[in-house]
Amino acid sequence: MKVKLQSFADTADSDIELNDEVFGLDPRGDILHRVVTWQLEKRRATASGTRERADVARTGKKFGRQKGGGTARHGDRRAPIFVGGGKAHGQRTRDFNPSLNKKIRALGLKMALSSHAKAGSLVILDSLAVSEGKTKTLIADWAKLGTGKTALVIDGDTVETTFVLAAGNLSTINVMPAAGANVYDILKHDTLVLTRAAVEKLEARFNG
Repeated sequence: MKVKLQSFADTADSDIELNDEVFGLDPRGDILHRVVTWQLEKRRATASGTRERADVARTGKKFGRQKGGGTARHGDRRAPIFVGGGKAHGQRTRDFNPSLNKKIRALGLKMALSSHAKAGSLVILDSLAVSEGKTKTLIADWAKLGTGKTALVIDGDTVETTFVLAAGNLSTINVMPAAGANVYDILKHDTLVLTRAAVEKLEARFNG
């Protein structure tokens, strides 16, 4: 698959060859749904449970006689009505860490990348360098790309410093290195912008 290689300076007029095994797949809604669901579930922290009557370390000895004490007939101090006793109907431990096969996760990421490529919302940039790291300069350069309302920008090992500074005040542009590429963020944005370095990293990630 060939995609036009663009540049802020309008100097890159060549095409870049993309691996069809990464950017040329037919997206499947069921695979993408499974990966997104797994990813969002992994974000949730495990809810800790309260200690119930069986979990409290207190004596089980009957502390009073059955009759004549003028009080209720309690068997031990672990009852919920006592200070230090177990919690009645307390919160139970819930674990939000489902498992998902690595092959399905990798396939989902490939399909997310392919979905932008097939929809025409994939932009490949030669470089993210912005003159003096100015937001005003980036806004002018960004308008030339014809992106959607929101865009996710993925660079190589690290994101270009000048671009990070320029895009810091723009809520419609999010940036991340190639190592952080994930299905949820890719699908959530209208446009996916990759640098040449990001393409190399992503293709090497699946071929390695």
